[in-house]
Amino acid sequence: MSNRRRNHTREFKLQCCRQVATGEKRPAQICREHNLSESVLLRWRKEYEERGEAAFTEKQPSGDGALETRIAELERFCGQLSLENRILKKSLKSMNSPRGTP
Repeated sequence: MSNRRRNHTREFKLQCCRQVATGEKRPAQICREHNLSESVLLRWRKEYEERGEAAFTEKQPSGDGALETRIAELERFCGQLSLENRILKKSLKSMNSPRGTP
């Protein structure tokens, strides 16, 4: 058997965690059925307990990190708009100039 990492879907992880949380199946049983290590299931369960149904989605940055990310995003957007604005002004200028002169 290869030691290649497997990627499980979010729904699969949620299903496993729900089965343990509701008592439908024991952790060892899920690990056997799906050939999972106990540490993987434990990590999934911990995230499920912390985040509930939002588990296994991309985490949103919080606090200062979130603000810095948002500022950087807005600065990139502002730079893009500035560049587009310059291009449009040059195009408008060339359209309004008499023929033969730039």
